[in-house]
Amino acid sequence: MGEDIRCRPVSGRVHEAIHEKEWYRVGDNPSSLEKRDGVFFTHFYISIKKIDARDVQGIKFRRTRNMMNYKKYVRQYFMPPVKCMKWAEKEYVEKAPIWCSVDLRDGNQALVIPMSLEQKIEFFKLLVKIGFKEIEVGFPAASETEYEFLRALIEQNLIPEDVTIQVLTQAREHIIRKTFEAVKGAPRAIIHVYNSTSLSQREQVFRKSKEEIRKIAVDGAALLKKLADETDGNFLFEYSPESFTGTEPEYALEVCNAVLDVWKPTPDQKAIINLPVTVEHSMPHVYASQVEYMCDNLNYRENVIVSLHPHNDRGCGVADSELGLLAGADRIEGTLFGNGERTGNVDIITLAMNMYAQGVDPELDFSDMPGICEKYEKFTGMNVDPRSPYSGSLVFAAFSGSHQDAIAKGMAWRDEKKCDKWTVPYLPIDPKDVGREYDSDVIRINSQSGKGGVNYILMHSHGINLPKVMREEVGYMVKDVSDKAHKELTPDWVYQIFSDHYINTKSIFHIDECHFKQVDGITAEVTINHAGESKVITSNGNGRLDAVSNAIKQYFNISYELSFYEEHSLTKGSSSKAVAYVGIICNGKTFWGVGIDPDIIRASIEALIVAVNKIEELGSANACTDARMIEIMNYVQANYIDITLDDLAEKFFLSKPYLSKYIKEKSGMTFGDLVKKIRMKKAKALLKSSNMTVENIAMSVGYQNVEHFNRLFKKAYDMTPMQFRNQK
Repeated sequence: MGEDIRCRPVSGRVHEAIHEKEWYRVGDNPSSLEKRDGVFFTHFYISIKKIDARDVQGIKFRRTRNMMNYKKYVRQYFMPPVKCMKWAEKEYVEKAPIWCSVDLRDGNQALVIPMSLEQKIEFFKLLVKIGFKEIEVGFPAASETEYEFLRALIEQNLIPEDVTIQVLTQAREHIIRKTFEAVKGAPRAIIHVYNSTSLSQREQVFRKSKEEIRKIAVDGAALLKKLADETDGNFLFEYSPESFTGTEPEYALEVCNAVLDVWKPTPDQKAIINLPVTVEHSMPHVYASQVEYMCDNLNYRENVIVSLHPHNDRGCGVADSELGLLAGADRIEGTLFGNGERTGNVDIITLAMNMYAQGVDPELDFSDMPGICEKYEKFTGMNVDPRSPYSGSLVFAAFSGSHQDAIAKGMAWRDEKKCDKWTVPYLPIDPKDVGREYDSDVIRINSQSGKGGVNYILMHSHGINLPKVMREEVGYMVKDVSDKAHKELTPDWVYQIFSDHYINTKSIFHIDECHFKQVDGITAEVTINHAGESKVITSNGNGRLDAVSNAIKQYFNISYELSFYEEHSLTKGSSSKAVAYVGIICNGKTFWGVGIDPDIIRASIEALIVAVNKIEELGSANACTDARMIEIMNYVQANYIDITLDDLAEKFFLSKPYLSKYIKEKSGMTFGDLVKKIRMKKAKALLKSSNMTVENIAMSVGYQNVEHFNRLFKKAYDMTPMQFRNQK
């Protein structure tokens, strides 16, 4: 292949040139003359030298390029003599065909190391368990192992009553006779005879005419009929025009009808005509047209089972089979996982599950796909491709965040709507139907995953259903671990990351115990363990969690907002446990904590502790560790309604000036500001938790004048008490 270039003549005789960015000339000394395809070629002893591009004009040079020579190939298939397109009017395969596994013959002969006798017996049992009613067990004339396997099945009564075995033989007399010896006594057996009919095989391999090839088929068919009558057993006949896809359809029909005329099939003794895609030569629609032509024109059609045996040379074995069934075929020969010669046979698993995915019973059981994969790999030494449809380890896996999110939402939709039909995005079938698990086979976590996937894993593996507002943070944290480790994260690993960050983080303090009193709100006595010491802090709140939160603020003299709270029962494992999620905001940052405990209050407190422990300033906060100050604060909390500095001084045997200075030093507030702060917190609690009037609330927290109370409240929170109450 080349591109012609016109150049100006140069000195010397130039016959051809090579162009690769530079110009060259070729020497002109002839050596020999050769005739090729009617054209004379002169060979030269050449010397190549670089020439100046300015000196070349008008001479034909050739620019060469490397590429595959597609022109050496021709289409080797033949279309039927009439239009056959009725198959195109059908939408889907409406019922399961007769399935015949050829794993033990076609699949076995393709193995580098064929299966042993013991392996073949175990594989046979697996095929029976899956539900195959017809199983090709071998080519008994091919080897001693094949022969012994067949005899073992028969003599050990390993063939169930509803299973028919099948054996293959060439249309050669001695092979046919050997086959009948091997199959003697079979309760029910298909004798499958074949000879090649394609144009290329007729011309190149056998060098025989159409009539001679047809005679091989007819003679083989006649011998099958004769020996079946002479041999103990129950036999059916099958004929294959091998290399059917390279055979003229009219001639294939002629041969098959000649065979059928020998057998004369009846309703009680049907014959099988198998149309193999020995080599894929065409697009699937061509094969469908060929099959339709045969189905429409075979003799004894009502007593003939039309079978297909597609190989996968063009990667279209499944399409060939499905379109062939639409074209009228009744039966499929194939293998598990597409094992077989060259690129393999059609994968029966894919075919069957395609039907299943459209609500058609395939009449085969693949519910334990992991177990089938394991046994197949053990028997054959082959590996199931992780992308093999329905069966591969990755075919349901979703790593992408958007895919994970869609799947998770689809699953939630099913639960919400109680759907009885499967329509989950990205999953053509329910993975559980083939023995897969959602949290290990579907939602897979790596650096490409999203918040939805992480939440799905936590929920389905450990019962943790994260609040929506929390999912993004957790998702990014888990993804970051995967990215840095360059690994996929298992569900247990995901949970460990989550647990370490949101459940077990209590590095600065923890709370040993809490006691609550309910009198116009909640009063809490909280034992805080910090720096090796335990201190009891008394505080008020509009609920138990708020009261504990106020105790923590009081102890560490910090400020944060309790912004989010959510809880649910643990959906996996112990149903008696509750999960609480707490979010706090400090200096514009959100911190999350999670608590798990049989007691929901305890779970909430644990979550709060984790969240507060994440505040960076906590480690350097001036914690209230002074025992006397803690006593003073607790006393003020208990008596805030009418307490005075005089009362407090008398209680702790201190002078008023010293006490005032002491409180200011330890808390950063005056006595009056401290009492005011406690009263306002109590008022907030009552506004949210009671139906008391503002006037009554003012009085209950120590203010006789409601207008004064309103002014103080607005100054503290930048809103009136009623505005606070009416907040959503």
